[in-house]
Amino acid sequence: MQEDSRVAFDAQCDLAAIVYGADDDPDRLFIDFADDLSSSGLRVVGLVQVGRSCKAEDPVLSVVVMPEGKVAPLVKARRTCVADCQIDTGCLAGVARRLSDSLADGADLVIINRFGRAEAEGKGLTDLITCSVDADIPVLIAVPEHRFSAWIRFSNGMNVRLACRRDALDRWWRSLVGPATRRRPNDPLTFCEIAK
Repeated sequence: MQEDSRVAFDAQCDLAAIVYGADDDPDRLFIDFADDLSSSGLRVVGLVQVGRSCKAEDPVLSVVVMPEGKVAPLVKARRTCVADCQIDTGCLAGVARRLSDSLADGADLVIINRFGRAEAEGKGLTDLITCSVDADIPVLIAVPEHRFSAWIRFSNGMNVRLACRRDALDRWWRSLVGPATRRRPNDPLTFCEIAK
C-alpha cells in the first residue's frame, strides 16, 4: 500500500522505474506493454533484454531494439562465463546510436532495459535517458532493487517507483496520457511539473 501512495504522489512524472527483485520479470512486462502501445498506434523506442543472465550453459545476453524489433547481442557467446560478465561496450554504443537515430523520428515512450552497473557509473545509456527526459518523452526503465539508491541519485529523486506489475504500469501510463488531454487552466501542477 505504501508503494501505491508513492505512485499517486508522483503520478505525473514522466520518468518511471520498475523496481524488480530476483523473482520478477521486467522484460516480459516491457515486451507486453510495448506491444500493446504499438498496437494502439503509439511509437515505442528503446530496448528490452532477452535472457536473464549470461551465466547460462551457452551464455548470450541480447536486447530487442524497438521500434525495429531486431535482436542485438550485448555479451558475446562463450563456453565459459567469468564470474562477472562484461557488456560489450562496442555493441552497446552501436545500439545507443540506433536508438538516438530512432528518437529523431519521434517517440511516445522510451524503454530502457536496465539501470545497470554502467548506468550507475554514469555510462551506458545515461545520455539516452537524459536526452529523452529533456525532450519530454516519457521514460520507463527497469531498476534492480539493489541499485535503486544509485537510481535515485541519478534521477535526483524525480521519478515514479513502480512495482513490477502490469496494473502499476498501466496506472502510471494513464496518469501521463489522461490528464494531459483533460487539464483545465486552474488545475494544480504536480511536484514533477513544477520542478521541471
